[in-house]
Amino acid sequence: MRFLSILISATHTIIVLASGCSKPIAISSYPPANASAPVLEAFVSFSIELAFFPDFAGNLSAPNIFSNNLLNNLGNFTGTKPYIRVGGNTQDYALYNASLSVATNGTYNLSRSADYPTTLFIGPSFFESYATWPDTLFSHGFNLGNNQSIGQETLLATVPLACKALENGKLYNWELGNEPDLYSTSSQGPVRLSTWNESLYVSEWLNGTRTIKGRLAQACPNMTAPKNYGYLAPSFAGTNNHLNAVVTWHDNLDADKDIRLISSHNYIGGATQPGVTLQGTLMNHSSTVASIAPQLNESRLLANYSIPFILGETNSLYNEGAPGLSNAFGAALWGVDFNLWCASQGIRRTHMHMGTDYRYASWQPINTNKTTIGTKPPYYGNIAVAAMMGNITAANVSISNIPQSSIYDASYASYVNDKLARIAVINMREYNYTTNGSAPSARPSSSYSFSLPAGYASQVTVQRLVANGSDAISGITFDGYSYNFELNDGKPVLLENVTRGEILGIWGGVVTVDVPDSSAVILNIK
Repeated sequence: MRFLSILISATHTIIVLASGCSKPIAISSYPPANASAPVLEAFVSFSIELAFFPDFAGNLSAPNIFSNNLLNNLGNFTGTKPYIRVGGNTQDYALYNASLSVATNGTYNLSRSADYPTTLFIGPSFFESYATWPDTLFSHGFNLGNNQSIGQETLLATVPLACKALENGKLYNWELGNEPDLYSTSSQGPVRLSTWNESLYVSEWLNGTRTIKGRLAQACPNMTAPKNYGYLAPSFAGTNNHLNAVVTWHDNLDADKDIRLISSHNYIGGATQPGVTLQGTLMNHSSTVASIAPQLNESRLLANYSIPFILGETNSLYNEGAPGLSNAFGAALWGVDFNLWCASQGIRRTHMHMGTDYRYASWQPINTNKTTIGTKPPYYGNIAVAAMMGNITAANVSISNIPQSSIYDASYASYVNDKLARIAVINMREYNYTTNGSAPSARPSSSYSFSLPAGYASQVTVQRLVANGSDAISGITFDGYSYNFELNDGKPVLLENVTRGEILGIWGGVVTVDVPDSSAVILNIK
């Protein structure tokens, strides 16, 4: 039996769809068998395109305060600021020019990419950007793609600059090469012969990392100590390209025992792939499950090495995202589901990739002739994930998926020190606020019921991630707060016209929450 109840909000009608005979989902008070191992500190982290890192961070004379505020917001939830991987495609284009008076000098070749320079020089001042964000850890990506003499000269010249910038506790890890599994097949131009294989890659990588360590011993000897020295690797683009990550490990990639994190990259689809839509590709739990399944299989095959498996670069649609999809509120909801699914399946950390003018970026760091500075919808998804995690530095946090019957629903439980703390629900049914300029239709909602452990809680508080619809690119809040640039430079601002502070009663051990289409909630169990 189905029934309707109609609620009137300040902006539009919400139709609540509830199932009169649905059985509440029982939630365990302690982590069930399918719960993840505790996530790593700074689970919500970022990857920034190397060519655009100075845009995001600024320099000593003009630090990017807006970016730092956004990082602080996330750190206030999770106990530490996101870790920043500086790399991406342009890390393998970057060559050093000691006489360059600016941080970067890039040239775009539109036949290769309109989104980033494929000829790139970095100067000494590039490394100033590592000094602008207090209490932040960084990985620096060195160029492995260019194996000519100029590439070797760049490596030898930049190791001392990078280590001086990142000594005294700023280093997260080093990285050598971005997506080397595509070196012989890249659509932007192969940089290796068709005979490129796993053993050749392992040989180059080991030679390169040993060169890095040798230069560190000369310039920053304290950074060769085991606690200060390690890598993200192999940083492959995926699991089904020209090189196989598992084979590289069998070929002794970690011969020197300096790989701290097994890093893989994942995108759920392509920006220009036919048939990519918000509902079918992003706001669709089954799509997320299918996308990450190959990485989960790879992580299982590498589990005997006892090294945490992370996504060192990931986001919605490769080729920097698609307008109207990757920069819409629906992508924020996708980000909540994607990151929590990863956490629940043992992916220990995710680095959401971004660059200046990238459609899927969590924020635009500066004004350009393409994009206005500002906080973008995906950032609000980052905030919701951080809120679901809580302070990871103060407790062990594990995430468990709560199966739902519809591919447009997803829910998760968060366990803090083995005790149920929060439940997240994402309603991914697409609701567009405007359709061809017409007035919005009534917004449906679904009702979700959970059976809590006996005597476990007396009340449940609600935090909502909301916008006018899945197509919204502004007007987004989490728990009533906006993080928009124009309000307070990215710091949280509590809005007056947003409902917050909801408290749900528990009846017969069951809590029920209504979630409008294209929105999400976090239930805090008190």
